[in-house]
Amino acid sequence: MKEIQYQSNSFQIKVVEPLDLESGDTLQDLRIQYHTVGTLNSNKSNVVWIFHALTANSDPAEWWPGIIAPENPIDLQKDFIICANVIGSCYGSTEPEGFEFPVLSVKDLVSAHQVLRDQLGISKIKLGIGGSLGGQQLLEWAVQEPELFEVIVPLATNAKHSAWGIAFNEAQRMALRIGNVDKGLSAARAIAMLSYRNYQTYEKTQTDMDHRVDSYSASSYQNHQGEKLRNRFSFYSYYYLSKAMDSHDVGRHFGGIEKALKRIKSKVISIGISSDILFPVQEQKLIAEYTQHGVFHAIESLYGHDGFLLEVDQINQILKKELS
Repeated sequence: MKEIQYQSNSFQIKVVEPLDLESGDTLQDLRIQYHTVGTLNSNKSNVVWIFHALTANSDPAEWWPGIIAPENPIDLQKDFIICANVIGSCYGSTEPEGFEFPVLSVKDLVSAHQVLRDQLGISKIKLGIGGSLGGQQLLEWAVQEPELFEVIVPLATNAKHSAWGIAFNEAQRMALRIGNVDKGLSAARAIAMLSYRNYQTYEKTQTDMDHRVDSYSASSYQNHQGEKLRNRFSFYSYYYLSKAMDSHDVGRHFGGIEKALKRIKSKVISIGISSDILFPVQEQKLIAEYTQHGVFHAIESLYGHDGFLLEVDQINQILKKELS
């Protein structure tokens, strides 16, 4: 993968009107932080909307290098890229500062994107792409507005969050609730890493060959990953966004998953990761099966669910094939 340097621009909008939430509550003081890359053409037909995952920010240059580059399927010289920080996150959009924050759903995250889209005067999106929680938002939006996107690329995601995924998230929130803010967030992230990777990942990268009886590499890795997140993310954002992920169900208001996905008019390039234990490939196959214009591709990766962030060459190859 070649390193590409490009200029991203950061903006924030503030909205006076409260945002109506799926719970019946409202979110006051709506702020949406977003980044753009490239130039919007005269008829606003070159928009690519990138959706970030749970703990990322609105600048994909930091967490998805190699996806946006000259001569790539997503080409910064031709496309206008938008990525918005989700509400509830701690990177510039409206965020929780305690447990009095209203409960958010994936539908609510999309409602904020729709506010931003309206503010920018965009009526059509050439391509939407996102993995994990980002893919959930993409699918929810495409179901709500079936003709908005020309193409959508949901990666390592699902149409409804599984009991398995909810259980992992609840285990993390249990760690948040029993510890102090710092230790709780570190422990929650350590739990999450077990779902983001898999048995083979740890065997390959963290196995000790020197017959030690303590201070294991796997133990150090878990502590390191917990500390990294603690230093850059918010306890309350982690809590509320993991609950939002649990809420994901595109069929809630449309008579079930199959009917909801059949509403989508876009071409759907559904991508799974063969070693993903958190969002196994049958979930991406289902998306391709139920959508009108869906295709499924699997990528190979040692890194499980995190493969959607790391295997950019394989992702680009699939996009090049399907978008040519």
